[in-house]
Amino acid sequence: MAWTRISPDRLVDLLGELPGGVPAYQGLAARVRRLAAEGRLVDGTQLPSERALATALGLSRTTITRAYAALAETGYARARHGSGTVLAVPGTSRGALGRLITAREAAEGVIDLTCAAPAAVPDTHAALGWAVEQVPAQVRGSGYYPAGLPALRARVAARYESRGLSTSPDQVVITTGALAGLAVVSRLLVSPGDRVLTESPSYPNAIAALRAARARVIAHGVDAQGWDLTALETAARRASPRLALLMPDFHNPTGALMDDEDRARVAATLRRVGATVVVDESSAELVLDGSEADLPRPFAAHGHEVVTVGSASKLLWGGLRIGWIRAPRRLVPALVEARATMDLGSSVVDQLAVTYLFDHLAGAMADRRDALRRSRDTLVTQLGERLPAWSFTRPAGGLNLWCRLPGGYGPALAAAAEQQGLLLVPAGRFAADGGLEAYQRLPFTLEAEVYPEAVRRLVLADSRARGFRAAVVDARGPLIA
Repeated sequence: MAWTRISPDRLVDLLGELPGGVPAYQGLAARVRRLAAEGRLVDGTQLPSERALATALGLSRTTITRAYAALAETGYARARHGSGTVLAVPGTSRGALGRLITAREAAEGVIDLTCAAPAAVPDTHAALGWAVEQVPAQVRGSGYYPAGLPALRARVAARYESRGLSTSPDQVVITTGALAGLAVVSRLLVSPGDRVLTESPSYPNAIAALRAARARVIAHGVDAQGWDLTALETAARRASPRLALLMPDFHNPTGALMDDEDRARVAATLRRVGATVVVDESSAELVLDGSEADLPRPFAAHGHEVVTVGSASKLLWGGLRIGWIRAPRRLVPALVEARATMDLGSSVVDQLAVTYLFDHLAGAMADRRDALRRSRDTLVTQLGERLPAWSFTRPAGGLNLWCRLPGGYGPALAAAAEQQGLLLVPAGRFAADGGLEAYQRLPFTLEAEVYPEAVRRLVLADSRARGFRAAVVDARGPLIA
């Protein structure tokens, strides 16, 4: 696995003043664990040499050695031959946000709750077969469609029309996923140093994409009950952001759904400060309670300058690398040009397969929603019965349950769960500005039958993590996550 280096001076800046009242090595190890829990140090980061960090901090080399040993003992570091000490973030070294689990691990019954992505809808095999049958008509051309296959652009536009948002095919650009769409939009609209307003928590790869564009990320809060609109409006007025990234439809990871009144209010606020709004609709159609008719209108219905990114990954299957951008017509040529600097188009076969699935979407969506509803309800029941100290709001759609723990032991929970064969992502990975140690995201995208066993393992991990926190964390002061 590739890893990054962090200089001694940069690490010192991130560490800040070490906590008092405990030995220096314990305070240093605690700070590093906190940075990992907050997502400011990522799995695989090569830590400075003991000698270099000792010099930068003005501490003895023995202190650094003991701190690195303490990190290794608690699962936050590992020795790499010839490369010194490397950070290991518990719960992120495996699974979809780290690596895929091995065949051996799968055979041993490892349960992966790191990835909020369901299996393919039943019609996927038929869609791929149909797509292959269409290939002879395609091979006479170059195979490049920088804006997307015309037939698929028309189907995407029709989906927006069915949701009450007037859209023509020439407003649609097909991409290799919603994240790729965000990268294209960022390439076009964000310059280094531009302020971008986004939610916290949020999808980790979206935050990473904004930072890759060298944006200054400004966060506002959201939880399972919804958005702190006052905080959002204050942040927008103070920051005057160039861009605002929102996920108002079954937000990942909280599951919150923004109603029409709040959408209009947020759109008006961002219009006043001159921000271009980018809306991630990856989960927008995954309503589990009620029907599509009960959903709010798409956010773009409240503003003419809204750019929307969507994806077939959650709706149909992540193996079909297809997403899209819906944008004002004036932006589409520039978006296509920006996209061409990254790739020249999505797979023709995948685009054809998604076209087929959109033509047979009613059955596919019924299957998808039924499976997700069963899994959600099983998970909710199991948690209520076996972990009553955890709190959560039952989401009306989407893919995730956002749980509040009875204490700030989330990173320890992820480490303890992995020892039970259950893979979790510490909630700090979803933070745009640090924190969230008292939360845990649980996707309900696996088969419903898996969740009783998953929660059984979670109960064991919870007991161990609480004991670890009481015996180790509390003894070292309140700053240790």
